[in-house]
Amino acid sequence: MRWSEIEQVPCPVAQAMAVVGDTWTVLILRDALRGASKFEEFQRATGASRAIVSGRLSHLVEHGVMVREQYEEHPPRFAYRLTPRGRALQPVLMMLAHWSETHLPGKSRSAGRRHTTCGHSFSPVITCSECGEPATPDTITYDRKRVDVVKT
Repeated sequence: MRWSEIEQVPCPVAQAMAVVGDTWTVLILRDALRGASKFEEFQRATGASRAIVSGRLSHLVEHGVMVREQYEEHPPRFAYRLTPRGRALQPVLMMLAHWSETHLPGKSRSAGRRHTTCGHSFSPVITCSECGEPATPDTITYDRKRVDVVKT
């Protein structure tokens, strides 16, 4: 299977990867969640070429993750803002950062998460929506009948 065919796979992970599963795209989302909105900000923060940043921003706009808003007419300049769909990716990136901090110590600095309601630094935790208990790899099972297997 080719990467360009991933969105044909009827799996929620494959579907998400078709939209955000590229290194540059994830870094652009990271920067957008930190407040970046201009093309030059994304290029500077990621170090990607203009063509890559342009392509990834267009892809995110096409998939409703970001919107493009003109802020200057001459020359035309645009800002890229996260939509509610894009902002909903914040917990995903937060968990990726936490995984790196935990399993790749010394490779990066801490993301420095602070909960605005209580003011404390925290580690993200996924909980069960029904009982409120932490959901961990040891406490989660999957219905094998619903898992789609992709043949390569």
